[in-house]
Amino acid sequence: MTSYPILTLLSDFGWNDVYVGVMKGVIAQINPQITIVDLTHEIPPQNITAAQFNLLNAYSYFPEGTVHVAVVDPGVGGMRRAIALQLATGILIGPDNGIFTGFLQQPILHVVELNSPQYWRVPNPSNTFHGRDIFAPVAAHIASGVPFTQIGNPIDPATLLQQPIPPCTATPTGFTGTIQHIDRFGNSITTIPGEFVQGKAWSVQISKRSIPGQSIPGHKTYSDVPPGTPLALIGSHGWIEIAINSGDAGHQLRLDWNDRIEVRVEENRK
Repeated sequence: MTSYPILTLLSDFGWNDVYVGVMKGVIAQINPQITIVDLTHEIPPQNITAAQFNLLNAYSYFPEGTVHVAVVDPGVGGMRRAIALQLATGILIGPDNGIFTGFLQQPILHVVELNSPQYWRVPNPSNTFHGRDIFAPVAAHIASGVPFTQIGNPIDPATLLQQPIPPCTATPTGFTGTIQHIDRFGNSITTIPGEFVQGKAWSVQISKRSIPGQSIPGHKTYSDVPPGTPLALIGSHGWIEIAINSGDAGHQLRLDWNDRIEVRVEENRK
């Protein structure tokens, strides 16, 4: 029995409409034996930063050769290119709008522009639904064994659009970073690696001063504080995050993507 690679889908389409189901139908028409995994379809609309974060944090958990389709595409139908990247461990398919920025530091074997209509759903795709007409069918063909170099013309990886996340920087008292993602629980995940505060006493301050004059102390887990209390901790993804036990930090502290966050390292723990 032929074994096909897993195909994952990530988008901002949500579940109220048929868009996700239609993409799966297109894939099944080409090869119904492909296993499809929904990473998420609840990316906030047009939020490329959130898409980057989720795709990066999911990628390493899939087998080598997995085909990942990411469709958060505010420029659909415009001048942005439809692309595919072949890495040593998998394939990425989606718009050239910065969504794959976090992968561009890895070795890239090939990058192509998806301009071979024989692998599209129709020769004249919709100007508003490339997920259905280009990305899903191309992904299905690749997962079914079509050689990567046949799906489009090669392009220089250096020409890919990047949307880098502001880096974490050191300060005299600790580190500064920004919020790179807010999950459905309101946990606000920063760009500051948790390893920077391991074994130390630390706290977080929010530049917008949602809690004027107050630091948010670092803890190990949500239940270290009473319900409704803000805290900071190292999340399962390895980044420092701001949370509220049994609450929504993003909403209650009025946090947003790219908000500036300061971590103050106070002393080594005994």
